[in-house]
Amino acid sequence: MSAAEFQKLAALFPDEVITHSYVQDIQLPGGVGTFALITLDNGLDHSKPTTLGPNTLVELGGVLENLKDRASRGEIVGVGVTGKPYFLVAGADLSAVKSLKEREHGLWMAQLGHAVYSTLADLGVPSFAFINGLALGGGLEIALQSTYRTVSTGAGALALPEAFIGLVPGWGGVYILPRLIGPENAVKVMIENPLSNNRTLTGPQAYELGVADAIFEPADFVEQSLAWAARVIAGDATPERRNAVDAADDAVATRWAAAVEAGRAFVEAKTSNASPAPAKVLDVMEANRTMTQAKSAELECETLAGLMQTDEFRSTVYAFLDLVQKRSKRPAGAPDRKLARPVTKIGVVGAGLMASQLALLFARQLKVPVVMTDIDQERVDKGVSYVHAEVDKMLAKKRIKPDAANRTKALVTGSVSKAAFADADFVIEAVFEELHIKKQVFAEVEEIVSPECILATNTSSLSVTAMAEDLKHPERLVGFHFFNPVAVMPLLEIVKAPKTDDAVLATAFELAKGLKKTAVLVKDAAAFVVNRILLRLMGEVIAAFDEGTPAEVADTALRPMGLPMSPFTLSAMVGLPVAQHVRESLHAAFGDRFPVSQNLQKLIDNGVKSLWVPGPDGKSVIPAETLAIMSFGNTPSTGGEVLRRTQDALAEEIGLMLEEGVVAGPEDIDLCVIMGAGWPMFLGGITPYLDRVGASERVNGKRFLAPGVASAPA
Repeated sequence: MSAAEFQKLAALFPDEVITHSYVQDIQLPGGVGTFALITLDNGLDHSKPTTLGPNTLVELGGVLENLKDRASRGEIVGVGVTGKPYFLVAGADLSAVKSLKEREHGLWMAQLGHAVYSTLADLGVPSFAFINGLALGGGLEIALQSTYRTVSTGAGALALPEAFIGLVPGWGGVYILPRLIGPENAVKVMIENPLSNNRTLTGPQAYELGVADAIFEPADFVEQSLAWAARVIAGDATPERRNAVDAADDAVATRWAAAVEAGRAFVEAKTSNASPAPAKVLDVMEANRTMTQAKSAELECETLAGLMQTDEFRSTVYAFLDLVQKRSKRPAGAPDRKLARPVTKIGVVGAGLMASQLALLFARQLKVPVVMTDIDQERVDKGVSYVHAEVDKMLAKKRIKPDAANRTKALVTGSVSKAAFADADFVIEAVFEELHIKKQVFAEVEEIVSPECILATNTSSLSVTAMAEDLKHPERLVGFHFFNPVAVMPLLEIVKAPKTDDAVLATAFELAKGLKKTAVLVKDAAAFVVNRILLRLMGEVIAAFDEGTPAEVADTALRPMGLPMSPFTLSAMVGLPVAQHVRESLHAAFGDRFPVSQNLQKLIDNGVKSLWVPGPDGKSVIPAETLAIMSFGNTPSTGGEVLRRTQDALAEEIGLMLEEGVVAGPEDIDLCVIMGAGWPMFLGGITPYLDRVGASERVNGKRFLAPGVASAPA
């Protein structure tokens, strides 16, 4: 590719926030010589990460060419690359990549990165990357293309996350990494970590794997790195690369093949191969073992250009950037935060597992006193003991410091009297899912708390409006629905009843922010968003099973969606009685779209907790005695029929939810299923998937999202 084509590509992005390459000449200690240090900086604060767009790469390439000329004239003895505080580079500018409408332009972007990085790798003098902070994707590949690397102990988020975002590491990482740290470790970094909630490496972890050659403390990181570089250039220090391998070695070839095979099994288990990118990463790694780096670069560019045009990549960028990074921070419909009231004490009604999880979360994140109540001292003591035990576990794992552990424990107390809520600003109930019980709880609490105290319900399916009917101040009640496990699941459905006032809502959203949860405003409608979608999905699969579809066909029919677990597994995890209870609520609200399975009721009546049990050969089976409990129809479906039926049911339900105004738009539906049910980013949540498979138009006559939002532009 020519320089003119690179300039043509850069011209497509006149609004790019350019990460500039600032060069500083430094005299290395010991008279070693002049060292050119490049600092990558976009001139913005730490809330705006540095990224790599076409204009950024063209500028960096020009700087590196100039330094290569200087090196050839003997003016410099080495070149280093580091970043602004907290960042090396956050990787390619995904907004720019997503906007590339032509495959050719994507190919140019890939080739441009390789052209720039190959210059860094071939300066004629040693190159060094000083990884002072976050280094993702192309940011980490800058470091990998350097001759040597140092990393700060304070650096977080080092990764090649491309399999997660629908791409492959396209600027040399997939070639260099397995040779540098071994094929097994490379698969962990490029496949296992991205597909495990986009896990990243810390600086010390990267050093242990061999990604970096030396590690220093943050306080004087650049100074220490420069001193180390001086010793390396002078020949006084030689990095030990304990995990590096020779790809041509026969023993390594065997390890390489085994690592790739293990990676494929991991991808199958995590995604059911519903996303093309992880398999492509492994394809490139498998092929490049016998390639030169230049040939691998050609393969990476072609693969990357193809993936950039896939709907899965565009859906991932929509989910990751538009939803998780942007919409979650500015919730649609949330009132002005200035209306929020201070919350200095929290009450939790109940001391069971959910209540105890809530108490721990409030105390740990908000650092305010939390008091739990229950009907007897034994239950109260059990709840408080649970909180203390969880804090002790965190302390043992060094996830919390001793002082913080002691403070958190001290903040959580218990009482058998709701009088303990007298000075609380916010009281949430987490009692049994029965409307009359919750109404009774709120009636008792309202007699004790101040008129300004906010009342919240953690109900998963009951009417918040009905709960507020008999309150003296119905405007103070809000739905505050967490997902289990509370500490892990990021979604919080904030439910607005007709009389809920804006100050209460604003306070709820501020609390959610303090709890580090993603809050979505939801209208008071049965089961809100996530449970309504999940129960519609499970209902279609269970109905097909009841009609005579074999269990293994029904339960695996949705595998092309790549969901985190099968419908029957999900039912067992939720608990069959809980799933049936929510289904009954939905049936009462919406009728036959949510049928109540008689077979499921028979399992509950007979104490069966899960349809599947481990068989003698390790495979899951349904025991004969379980089958004998149930009765089936004689109209079985194929897996394809169950999948299409479920797709259409979801399209119908989401269409109805949007008509009812349950949320502000399809984006909130997608945000909810990603953050509350763990649905894959590569689906884009659910609405881009339903658009892609045609269900939206089959059922509703139109797409949920315009072409180009989470798919290729029209």
